[in-house]
Amino acid sequence: MKPFFVTDTERRGSRARLREIVREQSLAFGNFTLASGATSHFYIDLRRTTTHPEGAYLVATLLLDRLRDDWPDAAGGPTIGADPIAGALATMSHLHGNPLPTFIVRSATKDHGTQKRVEGHLKTGDRVILLDDVITRGGSLVQAIRAVRELGAEVQKVMTILNRNAGGDEVIANEGLTIDSIFELHDIVTVKEQEGAHA
Repeated sequence: MKPFFVTDTERRGSRARLREIVREQSLAFGNFTLASGATSHFYIDLRRTTTHPEGAYLVATLLLDRLRDDWPDAAGGPTIGADPIAGALATMSHLHGNPLPTFIVRSATKDHGTQKRVEGHLKTGDRVILLDDVITRGGSLVQAIRAVRELGAEVQKVMTILNRNAGGDEVIANEGLTIDSIFELHDIVTVKEQEGAHA
């Protein structure tokens, strides 16, 4: 099993290109109500980035690079934000000879079939990373963290593409965890844009 490796130059280039894709594909201005209930002058739909071929590749590259010194047993997170990220991580890790099993956490236990809340590859004792595309206030991630813990797995930390810096850090800290994000909000949206200059 060979380690996942990205050079400093590749890391900087991948992050810069991913920022361009996020702004091109995912950023819109107007008046929006977020899942948290908060209102915003802008909306960042990161599913348009994580389902974009190059976007998915860059997200997986940058997240796997951050895991290389402490490789988990599995990674996954709440549907639907984590779904394409988990798929990209599984594929990229396999291609690089260090396969990382992934899983998806439903918002509620399904009432048919195997009646599972966590789908995919997760077992008792696993050291796992929780994934999501964006964190605002952290509610869905907390539910996923608790669902994973109920199955006897140990959550190491939370990883996201974007931290909106809207209180999620404190909520996740209350679970004894930290957030590792590729971007903070100011990396993607300027202060003037945040204040509604493009609304």
